[in-house]
Amino acid sequence: MELITIKEHLKVQKMKKKVLRKQVRAQHTLMRHEGIECSSHATQSLVIANAGLGNGMNRHQLLRIVEEYGLVETVLMPPSKPYSFVKYGTIEEAKKAFDALNGKEVTLEDCGQNIVLYINFVEKVFWKNAVPTSLPPGLMVIEKIISPEEERRILESIDWIGGEDTQNAQKTLKHRRVKHFGYEFHYDNNNVDKDKPLPGGLPEICDPFLEKCLKQGYIKHKPDQLTVNQYEPGQGIPPHIDTHSAFEDEIISLSLGAEIVMDFKHPDGRTVAIMLPRCSLLVMAGESRYLWTHGITPRKYDVIQASELGQKVGTITANAGDLTLNRRETRTSFTFRKVRRSPCNCIYPSVCDSQKGPQSRVQPSFPHNEMQASKLEQEYVHKVYEEIATHFSSTRHSPWPRIVEFLRSLPKGSIVADVGCGNGKYLGINEDLYMVGCDRSKNLVDICGEKNLEAFVCDALSVPMRSGSCDACISIAVIHHFSTVERRLATIRELARLLRPGGTALIYVWAMEQEYKNQKSKYLKEKNGSKDKEEEINTGTAQRPLSDQLSDSSSQDSVCSDRLLSDPKDKGWDAKPIADSTLPIHTNRTSFHSQDLLVPWHLKGGSKKKGESMDTGLFPVGCKESQELSPVFHRYYHVFCEGELEAVCRSLDCVRVQRSYYDQGNWCVVLEKL
Repeated sequence: MELITIKEHLKVQKMKKKVLRKQVRAQHTLMRHEGIECSSHATQSLVIANAGLGNGMNRHQLLRIVEEYGLVETVLMPPSKPYSFVKYGTIEEAKKAFDALNGKEVTLEDCGQNIVLYINFVEKVFWKNAVPTSLPPGLMVIEKIISPEEERRILESIDWIGGEDTQNAQKTLKHRRVKHFGYEFHYDNNNVDKDKPLPGGLPEICDPFLEKCLKQGYIKHKPDQLTVNQYEPGQGIPPHIDTHSAFEDEIISLSLGAEIVMDFKHPDGRTVAIMLPRCSLLVMAGESRYLWTHGITPRKYDVIQASELGQKVGTITANAGDLTLNRRETRTSFTFRKVRRSPCNCIYPSVCDSQKGPQSRVQPSFPHNEMQASKLEQEYVHKVYEEIATHFSSTRHSPWPRIVEFLRSLPKGSIVADVGCGNGKYLGINEDLYMVGCDRSKNLVDICGEKNLEAFVCDALSVPMRSGSCDACISIAVIHHFSTVERRLATIRELARLLRPGGTALIYVWAMEQEYKNQKSKYLKEKNGSKDKEEEINTGTAQRPLSDQLSDSSSQDSVCSDRLLSDPKDKGWDAKPIADSTLPIHTNRTSFHSQDLLVPWHLKGGSKKKGESMDTGLFPVGCKESQELSPVFHRYYHVFCEGELEAVCRSLDCVRVQRSYYDQGNWCVVLEKL
């Protein structure tokens, strides 16, 4: 009997230690990602790890759990986060919940998964809610455009049982089932064959509905093309713009069977999430049709306004105090379009395939002067990072060990600038430092702000800080985005200007040599790794392979060594390129065959088959959905040969190279200001 009691006691102690470890881990995660510090003493407010919208907890279930222990004043559920904040009326009630819920296992009612809650006290939570957004110009959502009986009849008119057929071009795609009427939309070229209509035209059952739309003025032309998509929970469609040259202005889409949240995005980065209720009509015209991408994120739950569970139409704003989860059901959309018979002459030429013409697919060339270099970087660095900022940030969360080691070696109270800080993953590494970040991407700097990190927008060539004001600087994966040796040198000179005498700077750039001392970098090793990961320059965050490998340069190693022998002010490392030298597109997870190249970035949600080319434009006109593509963006890189970074640094007489090293596919130097 006594032995059993001892075993039970040891089991309880072991469980308590486990809960404590998880608590501490949750504290570190919250501080690192959100800049929110947990309290060592009891307060009215709790942060509950594993009880967030991001891992399947809905507001109603969370309220039922926490209201057992007292009066709840506030529940904040930040979008996409795996934790929530709860404020009680008194500290005693919060302590009661803390003791009862820490380490408690609960079952998520929406999916049946078991989770364990881990609780910490927090002083105050300041969560900046998004300002309510308006609909994109030209977009309307009309509720209850048809009755439930009309919905039933229209759904029953579509026969999915027959499998794939030729007459209605029925296909089963990876993310949905699709059937075409009037004309087949070809996903291989994002267009229709206007000379080959499908037999039978549009279903007669749609005629009364279309007449109603014409009469109400929602459309000017009677559609002659219909695409029917059926989405099961967890399925979606990548962001896209319906091809300008294929269809006229108004595009209308009927939502049947279930509601859905559709995401719209402007080229400047603005996003709007819009609830499309069951039996509603989406009308896209003008700017919303021609300029904004629209898509459905593949997931089983949508984040929606809790206060609008009854009346759901409108935009979804990131109000952490009024968000919950809505389980998706099978939804069928009827999207009607009018086939265009003449070229599109809209006022959005940057995204119009009729106006862009063949030149839009021409790859950029190596810059021959300062103006060309600036333009290349604007198009293939700055604009791209603005577009991919959110997805890019989601892949940048693990600090690289040797950079952490550098930051932790600095004296307490040091002032440190992170030039090209991205999402700020290094800004909170050492709390004993005063760190400030800057980046060319406003969207990445905004992400730093959301984490309560200090950062501002600027160009690495001109940082608005006083000379000699920093004890240290870091420049991680930045300088390789500058396209001439003069601009790379100027960036290093700017880092040196910020440093006080004796101050140090750590620089990382991507290495030409991805196989060094007979060992492959993780970049090469993970060639066949997870397709859900994205390429990260360094320690093993993978990217799916895509794009064609272009012509193989001969004996690249000798080219590198020859360039290192010359002075950067003479021939230098950027020896004058041949006329019209087109930048090659790199094949990810392979060795480099050119120092100056374009590296593709796939937005999350798509993949690409080897050997297929894509438009390098920044704004996708459509997606090859039968091959499940998502938008691809190309970033300019200059990869450094061994010794090249050191040689550039040594050409400056105001610094000395303390040490240099190779770190998993990167060349790295530590500079000291003289």
